[in-house]
Amino acid sequence: MVVQAYILIQTEVGKAANVAGEIAQIPGVTLAEDVTGPYDVIVRAEAKSVDELGKLVVAKVQAIDGITRTLTCPVVHL
Repeated sequence: MVVQAYILIQTEVGKAANVAGEIAQIPGVTLAEDVTGPYDVIVRAEAKSVDELGKLVVAKVQAIDGITRTLTCPVVHL
């Protein structure tokens, strides 16, 4: 079963479009859009496990220049 999550991202001023573009290229990212509101970019991602999802966020997403904060929200099916 695949683990899916939304990753809410805050960026430095003026960096949202660049961050979204870079994140969209990461394997496992299915959608990356810059938005308005308290977050600047919202990402939809998927991985084989929660551990793999964590590695994706920490090693790949948070390594992108211009990101100041992330909040990962795993999708649950109730």
